[in-house]
Amino acid sequence: MTVLPASPIERLRVLADAMRLRILLLLERGELSVGELARSLGTSQSRVSNHLRLLREAHVLRERHEGRSTLLSLAIVDDPLAARLWEALREDVARQPEAAADLERRERVLDERRGKDGDFFDAVAGRWDKIGTDFATGVARERALGALLPRGMVVADLGCGTGWVSRSLCGLVSRLVCVDRSARMLEVAAAKMPPLGAGVAVEYRRGELDQLPIETGELDAAVCAMVLHHLEDLHPSLSEMRRALRAGGALCIIELAPHKEAWMKDAQGDLRLGIEPRDLVEALRRAGFEDIALESPNDLYRPRRDDGTRAELPLYLVRCRKPARD
Repeated sequence: MTVLPASPIERLRVLADAMRLRILLLLERGELSVGELARSLGTSQSRVSNHLRLLREAHVLRERHEGRSTLLSLAIVDDPLAARLWEALREDVARQPEAAADLERRERVLDERRGKDGDFFDAVAGRWDKIGTDFATGVARERALGALLPRGMVVADLGCGTGWVSRSLCGLVSRLVCVDRSARMLEVAAAKMPPLGAGVAVEYRRGELDQLPIETGELDAAVCAMVLHHLEDLHPSLSEMRRALRAGGALCIIELAPHKEAWMKDAQGDLRLGIEPRDLVEALRRAGFEDIALESPNDLYRPRRDDGTRAELPLYLVRCRKPARD
């Protein structure tokens, strides 16, 4: 527990100095290091240090250590009596000519600080995606954006495979239904699923896309990522997706644009070398979806060829809805 000065007289003694009041006025605007504070006051760091010692003893400063720097800020609100005294003195202190000069110097000090940071980030901007975005799982961005979504949704990952999409959805919905035709794929997806938060349920259901193991209207939304190019006929599966969604429910599809990597038919079981976007949009319209929107996910699929090189295949995203009045 913080031990405050024993008497009002001690507090008055600490505040009865023009330099210490100027320090409080500067720190009220935001934290400064000891060196920045001295430069803002236009005096030496050694002269400032004695005043800081007295202010620390009066417990009106808060310290934060960052590397080798000590950053100071005002903690006078932690002492109600000192706060009342400062409130009574603040306006008079701010009207002093020295205070105006202090605040001007403080702005120059902060401009220098920002300039140093800006020079650094300007210099590394071209490399920042390599040095500043190297995360362990890469799902933090999705979680941050997903935190804006309403809770309580039931969402399905259709053709989930080993859970590439499911892992990003986990924690963002109240119930996640993972569907795949392969029992082994579902086992791997379950093994890779991160720990579930409270109130989150994940179900693994084996089934075909044209005969979904999902009740009519059970889903609020569904995603189908990198799956449709494995199908001969899109219509039965798209019709099933529409049936499984509630009225007004949303469907999102990620697919490969047409390409020439024929080796993927054997290596990945692809039946189609991508799908023409306009063909998928038309298929969704025939299946009874509306509000169909075609977008770019700003991403590429980069499968590795036998020779070790990687293909770079464009992706596209289609969003649509089951009609609200079905």
